[in-house]
Amino acid sequence: MSTKNVFNSPASRRAFLRQAAGFAGLGAAAPMALNLAALGSANAQTTGDYKALVCVFLFGGNDAFNMVLPTDAASWSAYSQVRNQAPESIALLAPGTAPQMGAGAGSPERLGGVLPISPISNQGRTFGLHPCMTGVRDLFAAGRLAVLPNIGPLVRPSTKADLKIASFARPAGLYSHNDQQSTWQSLTPEGATVGWGGRFADLLMAGNTQPIFSAISAGGNAVFLSGQQALQYQISTRGAIRIGGTDTSLFGSTTAFDRMRNVMRGGRNSDVIGRDHAAVVSRSLTAEALIASAMPAVNVAPYGTPGLANGAADPLLQYDNPLTGGKSNNNLAQQLQVVARTMGARSALGAGRQVFFVSMGGFDTHDGQNRAQADLMAKLSHALAYFDNTLSAMGLRNNVTTFTASDFGRTFTSNGDGTDHGWGSHHFVMGGAVKGREFYGNFPVVGVKNSKNNDFDSSPNQLGNGSLLPETSVEQLGATLGRWMGVSEGQLADIFPNLKNFDASKRDLGFMA
Repeated sequence: MSTKNVFNSPASRRAFLRQAAGFAGLGAAAPMALNLAALGSANAQTTGDYKALVCVFLFGGNDAFNMVLPTDAASWSAYSQVRNQAPESIALLAPGTAPQMGAGAGSPERLGGVLPISPISNQGRTFGLHPCMTGVRDLFAAGRLAVLPNIGPLVRPSTKADLKIASFARPAGLYSHNDQQSTWQSLTPEGATVGWGGRFADLLMAGNTQPIFSAISAGGNAVFLSGQQALQYQISTRGAIRIGGTDTSLFGSTTAFDRMRNVMRGGRNSDVIGRDHAAVVSRSLTAEALIASAMPAVNVAPYGTPGLANGAADPLLQYDNPLTGGKSNNNLAQQLQVVARTMGARSALGAGRQVFFVSMGGFDTHDGQNRAQADLMAKLSHALAYFDNTLSAMGLRNNVTTFTASDFGRTFTSNGDGTDHGWGSHHFVMGGAVKGREFYGNFPVVGVKNSKNNDFDSSPNQLGNGSLLPETSVEQLGATLGRWMGVSEGQLADIFPNLKNFDASKRDLGFMA
């Protein structure tokens, strides 16, 4: 729907009135969001259905070379040769290799062989997953998870020859954690204030009665969710975050506590900062009351184990720890649990379109990679499987699409027992609307370093340290997800300015049904 006909239907007029009422109860700054740009999408306003995106951000730069692997003879030979280096090999073992339970925790020998997977279009090769990713393997086989190989920030399609031209356009701040985290989330380096998830929320929140619940983070502050109008709302794994802590009384008095909250809302300050602070507090208190009353309890099905005592470790949120051999709590699964609980409150909150952010850290594996990544892959795999099962029980599996993102990939070469900063990486996209059991994009060629020029001449995809030159851009991924959410082509062109540099036939990666 274009802005010129946004009020032409009764449904659209009702959507406008719902949004106006919702903003009115959420603070003085809210009317800034009431503009036609925020009402630009028809899909979320009139269909009455529900759709959500969930970004799972892997902070630190995940080593995708050990997450999704080509196992055909030529690829496996190159992989084993490059990664089997002293003093500690980081080369995983071939499919079918039995685990040696007496070997060191997290070692390739202890983990056993990589897990075979069979994409529909195998590109003439065979593939495997990290041995700790049984949950992801099963999701892939069930057709609810796809692989996006060799994806990363790009200004335009690029070749190794292009990069030898100093003036050739490439992303700023390559190999820098802060810059590349920001670029994945906002398309620009550190200092960005608006992310592409937040831009989606700007355009789609007209279909939400309470627009403040359009962009929600359970993984901390994220520029990904910051819009030009949309405000990201943060929750904890326990649910809504209460200003002033968890207490509901002051000096033992609930009346005193309520009066203190009224003072906090009051905004009697004459200065601009004071009034703005009071508006933010008022908006936060109102939102907290709304979501706390609407969100399902943590210990009811399907979110948690029914009847579990408050504070007890929930077995649904525990993963098989490859380092201890026992069960451990999974914080990523806990974040996805509160996301699911928030989705469970969608009717009470009047939510038609939502964008979520969750995260886990620890992926900057310059050393000790075998142990660290085994644990990280086990957590990620378990959390995604938990979320898929929960969404299925909620009847939302087809309504929610989850994707992974990270600072960057890592080097193919080993630095002794770890890897260094790279560029392209492999990522997952999961959901009932995903056309799974497939790779969307060409899986890169892996080669060996030429000792004469210190380059990977045998691979068109690998740079000097073996890191990947991306073939697919973050903007192609974002545009594909945006179309599914209901963002128009014109709006996508505005959000993703480099999309025009890619062939029209490749601006949609094709993984959404």
